[in-house]
Amino acid sequence: MSSYGRYNSHSSQSYAPSAPELPPPPSNYTPPNNTSPPSSNYNHPHAYSYGQQVSSSGYGYPPPSSSVSSSGYSNFPPGTNPDVIRSFQMVDRDRSGFIDDRELQQALSSSFHSFNLRTIRLLMFLFKHPHESLRIGPKEFSELWSCLGHWRGIFERYDKDRSGKIDPLELRDALYGIGYAVPASVLQLLLSKYNDGSNYRRVELGFDSFVECGMIIKGLTDKFKDKDKRYSGSATLSYDDFMSMVIPFLVSYD
Repeated sequence: MSSYGRYNSHSSQSYAPSAPELPPPPSNYTPPNNTSPPSSNYNHPHAYSYGQQVSSSGYGYPPPSSSVSSSGYSNFPPGTNPDVIRSFQMVDRDRSGFIDDRELQQALSSSFHSFNLRTIRLLMFLFKHPHESLRIGPKEFSELWSCLGHWRGIFERYDKDRSGKIDPLELRDALYGIGYAVPASVLQLLLSKYNDGSNYRRVELGFDSFVECGMIIKGLTDKFKDKDKRYSGSATLSYDDFMSMVIPFLVSYD
């Protein structure tokens, strides 16, 4: 039997990545004042090497109200929170119904955290429609917003000292807690991307870098799962498949 646990396959109707679901909080956990308590409807007795997918509902946001429509913005999913629609409208200056990397950076930085452009461009690549250039529309923006809400809940859960940063031990615990038993050697390699030359144990990640790390781990794991049909932890890949799988996560988006 596979040691990776169960997971849900990607829906054929969606190409956007999802965020892992937040495990139940420990009994002594106190949520930050500026967020609702994390969801506890998830049975997570141990960590898997494969993460789990979740529903598309937005964590940390008010429940969706009735669908909001506006001229040129009818492509938002029904029930999209009005705040999400307004955030999109405010940065879509040419009213094209699409936003580019700079506009997305502005929208997310005013709502979540100051996002660096490298993370923004990675998110654009992951969430954009496969046949579009590096831009996203209302549907993709809504999915991205929801996904980041989940990651925000995970970030706040594992930022135990409330520093607003995630250190290597907190990152290890966060990834393990959401289902990714990342080897120490891989974690060190990942963190070296954010190292200024000092010991990697001193690296601290803001929310944007934390999301970037998480999306790399989850994205590569999901792609590997597609090849590991027997859930054995091993897969045979062609050279082309391997390069197509890895290169998008290695390209510098600066």
